[in-house]
Amino acid sequence: MEHANYRNTISESINLIDAHYQRFSFQRHYHLDFHIGLITQGEQKFQHKGSTHHVQQGHVVIMQPDELHDGHSVLASGYQTKVFSLNPQWLSSLANESNSHNMVSFRQPVLSDPVIFRQLYQLHQLLAGQNLSQLAKDCLPLEGFERLFKHYGQTQAPTIHNLGTQSTEILKEFIWHNIDLPIRLEQLASLCDLTPTQFQRHFKATMGMSPYAWLSRLRLEYAMKLLREGHSATQVAYQVGFYDQAHFTKAFKINFGITPKQASL
Repeated sequence: MEHANYRNTISESINLIDAHYQRFSFQRHYHLDFHIGLITQGEQKFQHKGSTHHVQQGHVVIMQPDELHDGHSVLASGYQTKVFSLNPQWLSSLANESNSHNMVSFRQPVLSDPVIFRQLYQLHQLLAGQNLSQLAKDCLPLEGFERLFKHYGQTQAPTIHNLGTQSTEILKEFIWHNIDLPIRLEQLASLCDLTPTQFQRHFKATMGMSPYAWLSRLRLEYAMKLLREGHSATQVAYQVGFYDQAHFTKAFKINFGITPKQASL
């Protein structure tokens, strides 16, 4: 049976997911945050950067922001996972105090490291609990992620992808400011000083998906954030540019495996 429990923590930069996926398959998508997942039972396969990865109990899966991937269970019984959803700026500052402009990245998407798995599993359990002080919850992430940074992480200047005369970050800012409005291909192309045909071709080559699919995912990622903050599903649908509640619910469930109402619990 499918199950996904999204939990907030005291820190706005850390969210936790406990999930059991059986028949549900993730289509190609990306996240705005880092997703660090622990496979606690079963087996999963996913495509990432042209390679197929087969992970099982004890593996750590690291998905960095904006990286396309999919995912499905290998076994009929499904797989269980505990996931950290982490704000990229916060995680980078945690890993690299000397240069706040650099971003953390990891050299591989799958780790087989029992020590790190155990540390992160314990951290997930502790942050999900109710009996820790604020100071403990402030300190625990640094302790929990320290070995991960030391052995597998690196910091570097952010990668800039250009589309015509603009970067993808400028494009993303434009969409954030207009996310509740109908956005036309001509608008995006004009912003980058490209024709619509040029823009669509360059965008897909750079981002790995069509502008429409990328925008839809961006809206749903933002919807998840708003739902976790306590906004109602009806409010969120309109805030992110869906003008039909049924369409929003269907798109949300296809992408996350749960309904908007379940995400807000």
